[in-house]
Amino acid sequence: MPRSQYDYIIIGSGIAGLNTALLARENGSTLILTKGQVDDCNTRYAQGGIAAAIGTGDTPNLHMQDTLSAGAGLCNREAVEVLTNEGPQRIANLIRWGVPFDTSHGEISLGMEGAHSRPRILHAGGDATGQHIELALVSRVAESDIDVLDYTLATGIVVENGRAVAVDTLNCETGVQETFRGSHIVVGTGGAGQLFKYTTNPEVATGDGVALAFRAGARVMDMEFYQFHPTALRLKCAPTFLLSEAMRGEGAVLRDKYGRAFMSDYHPLADLAPRDVVSRAIATEMEKTDSESVFLDVSHLPSEVIQSRFPTIYHFCLDRGIDITREPAPVAPAAHYMMGGIQIDTWGRTSVPGLYACGEAACSAVHGANRLASNSLLDTLVFARRLVDCSLGQAPEDNPLDDESMLLRRLPERSPVCATMPSPSIENLQDLCWRNVGINRNGSRLLLTARILNLWQRMMPAPDDRASWELSNMVLLARLMVESALVRQESRGSHFRQDFPETRPEWEKHVALIQEEV
Repeated sequence: MPRSQYDYIIIGSGIAGLNTALLARENGSTLILTKGQVDDCNTRYAQGGIAAAIGTGDTPNLHMQDTLSAGAGLCNREAVEVLTNEGPQRIANLIRWGVPFDTSHGEISLGMEGAHSRPRILHAGGDATGQHIELALVSRVAESDIDVLDYTLATGIVVENGRAVAVDTLNCETGVQETFRGSHIVVGTGGAGQLFKYTTNPEVATGDGVALAFRAGARVMDMEFYQFHPTALRLKCAPTFLLSEAMRGEGAVLRDKYGRAFMSDYHPLADLAPRDVVSRAIATEMEKTDSESVFLDVSHLPSEVIQSRFPTIYHFCLDRGIDITREPAPVAPAAHYMMGGIQIDTWGRTSVPGLYACGEAACSAVHGANRLASNSLLDTLVFARRLVDCSLGQAPEDNPLDDESMLLRRLPERSPVCATMPSPSIENLQDLCWRNVGINRNGSRLLLTARILNLWQRMMPAPDDRASWELSNMVLLARLMVESALVRQESRGSHFRQDFPETRPEWEKHVALIQEEV
């Protein structure tokens, strides 16, 4: 039976939550809250791998330079130094915990991915990296004394005298509401891909943790930056399925419907260009040729290489009538990763004492305006360790979240929409965000969307079950994303405004939002 008081309460059961819990339990009683089952998360779907400078000829400094370059001027350099310097040690921890990284001739195999200057991507099971990590962590949690509450949705973070002290919960199966008190509250709930009609994320990725923290008074930052993975399988009557960046690292070529390789028209790195460039290029080619997709071609590679390197992708496509060893697969961009989130320092602290965050729900600006491929899993590992160290008093007392170049704004109220508009629902929200807050944006559509979302928030009844809580959280997240995108009057990284298509040096600053007056 769970207790009512814990040293650590972890919200979320992906790699961020599980890893934090395993580290925390060495220092106190620990509870994991997860709205689904403990292994239902984004992590298990991560195909690309983990980036770390462990190879011959590679260094943390080279990894840092690649990360800074991809981040388009908005990376927190201190956070990037922490990530790249501490990354190899975190990989060593995973190996000790039993993650079976792929090897060749007794050495860990290292792959190449877009915007990396060296092969530094570790994989497990070819393209099943996330699943192997998740299984290793879940197994260790099951063998520990960590309490886990499945099907338990966090509905509120209780703040007393300016400090986070407890979590309100709802049992999604029984409807029972409970409150659990904790000395340290950690949000590790992952991303919010379900905001969009097309996403590589599972159904649980509804941005709950960011909404929880924002309502509790925490700042959110960089919400305008959402990464769209360029190559998701696009087939009618088939789920959106990620075709890993590593395929292009191995030599896959993007072609239009006439078979022409087009990426050299857009970037010197061609098919290995940064993700935002590739996504926009694909969107442009689809519009030019009036197509529903472009095509990812690996048929020129040896069949045995494709099947051994990408077994999950190969069999998924084959089951749907596409043999990627013989023919190209239809692909199009899909929402993939949230660079913004709950603002944290390099020790995982938010602007609310006692409240921490890590993983995709958090934003230390380590990814800047555009995440470097395969840095996300490393991010969760590195900053989870520092978060626990911080809780033990090993961090400086000051929490330097303020930056003189930061734009701090209160979430504004918008006038209601007069025209006929759709009612609030998951489907309508996903369609609205895909059309107006997706790969290409402009001010008029963003403003209209902000007004619709504001009205939806006012008219929605108080949530009372998992579905209504998720919709409430997603509408709030969409508002945060839209308002941040309206503030940033330029194009940078994954944020592209058709009415402000240039990157402007005066916008080399972060946009932060808060619920209270500033």
